[in-house]
Amino acid sequence: MQESAHPAVIQGGMGVGVSGWRLARAVASSGALGVVSGTALDVQLARRLQLGDLAGDLRRSLARFPYRELVDRVMKRYFVPGGIAPGARFAEVPRHTLKPGRELLGLNVLAGFVEVDLAREGHDGAVGINLLQKIVLPTLPTLYGAMLAGVGYVLMGAGIPLEIPAALAALAGHQPASLAVGVAGDDTADVRIGFAPAEIGAPLLAEPLALPYFFPIISSVSLAQILLKRATGPVDGFVVEAPAAGGHNAPPRGAARFDDSGQPLYGPRDEVDLAKLRELGKPFWLAGSRGRPGALAEAQRLGAHGIQVGTAFAFSRESGLDPDLRRAVIARVEEGTAAVRTDPRASPTGFPFKVVDLPGTLSQAAVYEQRERVCNLGFLRSAYRREDGGVGYRCAAEPVEAFVAKGGEAGQTVGRKCLCNSLLANVALAETGANGEIEPPLLTAGDDLEALREFLAPGEDDYDAAQVLQALTQPA
Repeated sequence: MQESAHPAVIQGGMGVGVSGWRLARAVASSGALGVVSGTALDVQLARRLQLGDLAGDLRRSLARFPYRELVDRVMKRYFVPGGIAPGARFAEVPRHTLKPGRELLGLNVLAGFVEVDLAREGHDGAVGINLLQKIVLPTLPTLYGAMLAGVGYVLMGAGIPLEIPAALAALAGHQPASLAVGVAGDDTADVRIGFAPAEIGAPLLAEPLALPYFFPIISSVSLAQILLKRATGPVDGFVVEAPAAGGHNAPPRGAARFDDSGQPLYGPRDEVDLAKLRELGKPFWLAGSRGRPGALAEAQRLGAHGIQVGTAFAFSRESGLDPDLRRAVIARVEEGTAAVRTDPRASPTGFPFKVVDLPGTLSQAAVYEQRERVCNLGFLRSAYRREDGGVGYRCAAEPVEAFVAKGGEAGQTVGRKCLCNSLLANVALAETGANGEIEPPLLTAGDDLEALREFLAPGEDDYDAAQVLQALTQPA
């Protein structure tokens, strides 16, 4: 594809289920790049099947999957006709390790397939998938499933994804692939997570899969240069994410500095030199507070191919957010009371994380303190070297005593929030605790949350993705 053929607007691949297939399909069918989030897709598929798949969307997609035996295994394990009873706990999905079982691998492949397949249904627009380098263990089977469904773009941030191009090429040929896994306490070990399509217990397809375009998400020219020089295959373009973007942000460069409210301070060193970026000869998209009329034209005047927009789409009607949460945030925007804070402690990853101030969520100290710490999903766990030489897994948001017993420092747990559970709660997939308590949500958004007013027609408290795209393509 020539550069000019890439969509000018990329819809951000937000969170867990926020950038779901409905949103990506709406955006892609309107001519922009619709992007599904690839995070925790296995748990989402399992829980939605347990809720009964009442509209039949999941089963319609599963009927298109080429390996019927795998579909039957997953359906037998998780599907509940009519859905589980209100308040019942979900059947657990195994946590990812360096040695995942066949069933977990198969579930991940199916989940990646279903999300992309449904996003591509009924139109010929462009669909991509967004993944986090930090969450490396499920990456390969998720990518393989997405590629089986014909995903056109792979976007990846929260790290330096040097090995993804080679992995995509291998998976396109139904061949084994592997990725490096960082192990705390052992910088010399070559620890890898592998995946071979044959592992899911199905016959391999004869025809190779289409190779998607690869767009790393970067925050500096130096990172772009490293990727172009050291990546194991082609890098087709870059998404340049500024600190104003929602979700995880890159930490500020240089010595850590904070404002009076404890937010990290960004400065000139965190600004991307667009002139140097243009010299690299790859198309790029600017992200972070770009969700407003005129932002696209402005970015293109600066040499960008276009923009990536997250927050405006995250609160649109097609978003995967729980409608009650979505409308509560929009109401605060209309009242002028909406607030977003860059929290340096919230995420167990150590990356700053933008948090929307909203009653009843983990943004409130009382809600955070009341929640019992638990680590039952483990997507943000880090691998570490145990004293016996083996590899273990720990998370700064898990119970403090458990984290310390695994060699972590108690101070690292202060203020850490369980994003795995809270982000699932954002999309109405909250788990019920042993005592009947419901996991609380935690919303994220970019600094331009107030700009949602741009998309609300007079007298309306809701808007759709098409309205966002229409506004973005208008002159300032």
